[in-house]
Amino acid sequence: MTDAARLTADLIRCPSVTPTEGGALVLLADLLTEAGFEVHRVDRNDTPNLFARWGARGARSFGFNGHTDVVPPGDPASWSHPPFGGHLHDGLIWGRGATDMKSGVAAFVAAAIDFVTETPPDGAVILTITGDEEGPAGDGTVALLDWMVGQGERMDVCIVGEPSNPDRMGEMIKIGRRGSITFRVAARGVQGHAAYPHLARNPLHALTQFLHDLIATPLDQGSEHFDASGLQITSVDCGNASSNVIPETATAVINIRFNDLHSGDSLIRDLDARAQAISERTGVELTLSASISGESFLTRPGPFVDLVREVVTAETGLQPILSTSGGTSDARFIKDHCPVLEFGLVGHFMHQVDERVPVEQVHQLKAIYQRILERYFA
Repeated sequence: MTDAARLTADLIRCPSVTPTEGGALVLLADLLTEAGFEVHRVDRNDTPNLFARWGARGARSFGFNGHTDVVPPGDPASWSHPPFGGHLHDGLIWGRGATDMKSGVAAFVAAAIDFVTETPPDGAVILTITGDEEGPAGDGTVALLDWMVGQGERMDVCIVGEPSNPDRMGEMIKIGRRGSITFRVAARGVQGHAAYPHLARNPLHALTQFLHDLIATPLDQGSEHFDASGLQITSVDCGNASSNVIPETATAVINIRFNDLHSGDSLIRDLDARAQAISERTGVELTLSASISGESFLTRPGPFVDLVREVVTAETGLQPILSTSGGTSDARFIKDHCPVLEFGLVGHFMHQVDERVPVEQVHQLKAIYQRILERYFA
């Protein structure tokens, strides 16, 4: 039996702060190779990634995806136990990555090894593990998927092992995610004296009109599987240190988390049109630039979702909610490759000082993953 809790602690002891590999993928590569997996390092632009497959290429396959990179721990003195110590105490594993998500990786690696060893399937088990999820993400799972296409490798379905449960194991499966787009708005007017506004064009007035119009009316009321899209103004600035000067320029930053009623391109067209209308009305030039970090997606309920839901219920006694809540994950890349969902631990301590995970939860997650594999290949 492969001990998922011990493997979690071993992975925590690898200081793999993005983009440093820290020994985590080396540890997993050795373990998987010994278990009979074909293993490849798929590094791109110095970003570490790992691909592993048990079984024949092209066979019916089940995939798991996760990451071993972690966010910085901050001041180690603030931690009850060293952040990279992998300390086991009071039934908990302590350290950076304990929740997000070295425990998830350890659980699906341990489940995969024990499954193929005890009941070798008529098919393939594929593991894709990146060291670039907490960072820019352009050379992580994306690079793995690009490499797989070139090699003729394919997952038929995939589970991303990110923490998915708010409070209790088994209460939620993520079957989709909202998209995310960030707009940077630059307003250029004419500088002048605050006492003579007719000789100036105030960029802040035009910019705040634009922002008010955006927040005055909701983007939508939600859809069948998604809540309403959310828009947040995260920054407004003009760099003006003087109270009697109308500034020449001002900027704002807007983040939109959007559902399946929109796309990144449709939101760009919408906001560009609104900005142009205000520019024509005020004489202040509004210029938008946009960065799309992910489109919304949905894995519709069906045989794959039903299988996972039934196993989770059998192992936990709970009927999981099918949710699209939360931020983004690497599932946003995998959804173009195969049906994907997310199921993992309770996410209470992600990115916190004293990040930790109950040992019992790690063992339970491994049991769920192994049972999913057994059911899938039955």
